[in-house]
Amino acid sequence: MTVFVLGGAQTDFARNVTKEGRGILELFAEVVPAALADAGVSAADVEVAHVGNLAAELFTGQAQLGGVLVAAVPELDGVPSTRHEAACASGSTAVLAACADLEAGRYDLALVVGVELMRNTDGQRAAEHLGSAAWAGHEAVSAKFAWPALFAEVADAYDARYGLDPGHLGLFAEHAFARAARNPLAQARDWRFPDGAFGSDDALNPVIEGRLRKQDCGRITDGAAAVLLASPTFAGRLGGGFPRIAGFGHRTAHIGLAEKLAAGGEYLFPHLHGAVADAYRRAGLPGPDALDVVELHDCFTITGLVALEHLGAAPPGDGGRFIAGGGLDAAGINPGGGLIGLGHPVGATGVRMLLDAARQVTGTAGETQVDGARTALTLNVGGSFTTVVTMIVQASA
Repeated sequence: MTVFVLGGAQTDFARNVTKEGRGILELFAEVVPAALADAGVSAADVEVAHVGNLAAELFTGQAQLGGVLVAAVPELDGVPSTRHEAACASGSTAVLAACADLEAGRYDLALVVGVELMRNTDGQRAAEHLGSAAWAGHEAVSAKFAWPALFAEVADAYDARYGLDPGHLGLFAEHAFARAARNPLAQARDWRFPDGAFGSDDALNPVIEGRLRKQDCGRITDGAAAVLLASPTFAGRLGGGFPRIAGFGHRTAHIGLAEKLAAGGEYLFPHLHGAVADAYRRAGLPGPDALDVVELHDCFTITGLVALEHLGAAPPGDGGRFIAGGGLDAAGINPGGGLIGLGHPVGATGVRMLLDAARQVTGTAGETQVDGARTALTLNVGGSFTTVVTMIVQASA
């Protein structure tokens, strides 16, 4: 059964919610009514809710987010809800659970909310909280910043296999920030960079961990995103014409990065390539040439480079040349800035990707619109490529 995206909303990812005197409850209270209004439905229509979040317990001390959702939007009292955690793919797993509810015929309208509040502490403490999604006690144990250290290991593995030009990573970051500059909700939309900021100057672009520098890394972000998903029956009552989730892929590998890298094969991460292949197959698409837009997970520049090869935009080992040749724009990759430029409130990212993909294929993406977009792919990664969720979103025929 097809699932339709009726509409949704995203908060401004540039905000520091704690400095505003607000918290997770207020993020729910802001994004859910906006999403309902965009979809043209009321809270009374919602039959089930799913929440994506990584680490609210660590950042805020708050669990039981389904109850916080009801506290923020009292009209949802009595609606069943579940919270989902899969590191940076938490939002996408919440979407898949909502789709399963609709496809099973249990409900006809589902609300999915992704939320993360991370700027209420210093960068070191935030890095420690986020490190809980790595293999605790087994990897990155001596690193100051766990995730930059682990993805620097990914860069080392890529370099050992294919060779890695750091200039290509700089070009990826430069593209992300340039696209974010035209996105009114992007965290980095007002950021400006001096000449040399994307190169190897230690003063302008300092090393964070290993071979990864400051501009290679996504930033700590506060934010929320929400979408309303509907069955064909419910969407038909509203007149139809909504974008649809045409296919998906979802695979999970060993939590340890070293164990994943030891898998071997044509691709650095075979399960990542497999999840994308699953989505193409389920959507009936031949491959990447059928895509107009890609919302690509780029928590680090190396993540983006590896991911674009695994979705088939470039052959293994050719991602850097693809970037240098202008392939990111030609393939419609991250027109809104991606995680590096737009921001990465962890639990919200997968939901935000779906919302942006739906807007692209309906021609409602504003300044970030890719002309003529009809088919989009989202690729959301949790951990060191541990959990992979990808979705194909298409305009209605």
